Amino acid sequence: MASLDTNIIIVALPQIASDLDVSMFTMVWIVLSYTLVTASILLNFGRLADMFGRVKLYTLGFMIFTVGSGLCSLSQTGEQLVLFRIVQSVGAAFLFSNSVAILTDAFPSNERGRALGFNQVAIVLGSVLGLVLGGFLTSYLGWRSVFWINIPIGVFGCIWSYTSLRESKEPTIKEKEKEKIKIDWLGNFTFAAGLFLLLFGITFGAFGIFSIDWAVYVLIISGISLLVTFAFIEINIDYPMFQFSLFKIKAFLGGNVAILLNSIARGDFTLLISFYLQGATMMLSPSEAGIYLIPVSATLAISGSISGWLSDKYGTRFFAGIGLFVSGIGFILLTQLSPTTSIIEILLPFTLIGSGFGIFASPNRASIMNSVPANRRGVSASTGTTLLYVGRSLSLGISFLILTSIMPSEEVKNILLDNRNESTISIMSDMKTINQFMSGMHLIFLISAILVFAAMYPALIRDKYINERNV
Repeated sequence: MASLDTNIIIVALPQIASDLDVSMFTMVWIVLSYTLVTASILLNFGRLADMFGRVKLYTLGFMIFTVGSGLCSLSQTGEQLVLFRIVQSVGAAFLFSNSVAILTDAFPSNERGRALGFNQVAIVLGSVLGLVLGGFLTSYLGWRSVFWINIPIGVFGCIWSYTSLRESKEPTIKEKEKEKIKIDWLGNFTFAAGLFLLLFGITFGAFGIFSIDWAVYVLIISGISLLVTFAFIEINIDYPMFQFSLFKIKAFLGGNVAILLNSIARGDFTLLISFYLQGATMMLSPSEAGIYLIPVSATLAISGSISGWLSDKYGTRFFAGIGLFVSGIGFILLTQLSPTTSIIEILLPFTLIGSGFGIFASPNRASIMNSVPANRRGVSASTGTTLLYVGRSLSLGISFLILTSIMPSEEVKNILLDNRNESTISIMSDMKTINQFMSGMHLIFLISAILVFAAMYPALIRDKYINERNV
């Protein structure tokens, strides 16, 4: 459900922006608010799950996400939608911080790759449904319907989780000790504030919110300074939200660095391609755009399940590395993307990007989870997912910064949104504008390819054999 909602709103964003008359800045933050808040709170939720029980918090996540979805469907302004997406993100954080840990508890080490592969299939199935269903619902029932779909799924998931799931591990904190638990408030604040200030600075700079350049630099520098402060705090306190001691484990370090680099590389991909397909150059409907994007998610689902099963038998390093390499080739091919294209022409790069990530994700996550003690699996799973969302947030901000550095932000909006109005269609006669836009897209995809290839190094330098002493 959480995966479905990520893609379902991306396909609907052009119509949301038109209907609510939101700026490009607000539109980007409709996506960023979800990913950024999820990234900010995942670590604490993973630690709380280790202490209090994963199933309880997993069920709570369904409840919060369902309420948030209902509120999103009632939004009357872009700012309201940003706020209600934050409610959704809290529920998503509970779901993401517990699902991998619950699966890891339930399966022995020689079956975890396959189990996490199936989990990847479930996530990607949500992505596929989000693209197709989101396009269909937006085209025929309006953008609010993309949030309605979460409500019956959320109610069913909440009931099923409560009645069917049982704790596999005893919580580490006894009932009488729970009231004494100390939350790392300072770490929480510096981490969340640092991320927000950094992304605010990037997006403010991209869309010219401030008329003076130094204000943007102040935001960015302040954000980076708070993140450095956060790291210093976490190293020196007794109960950190971010357990840097786990990074002494080579498999844990390498796998998470690979996740971060890969996420920065591909976090903007679906959003940019969706806007490209529905924008002034291609002018597809939301349902047509969803169909174009199916090869990415479909190949990811197939390759994810297969690579998880094979990595159980033959180890993780080869599959993690080859998956990143395949994705990198796909991004290289996209640097030749033309203003208009057919589904046949983009089938190969989309297939390579999707299948490459599928090959990489399950073995990489299995190696991380196998490398940590059982009582740290919640925080371990949350660390990887946090880095995934941090990378995705940075990717979105940096991509629009690149586009708006090449051409004015108003022209970027005209190309990406409202593809049926006269002002946008007139852009088609301005080849300079079109060429600038495509140059920006090509540069973004080239940077993505470089980052994916760079992620191969940490993915491959890990120990050949994961230490199973704690499994």
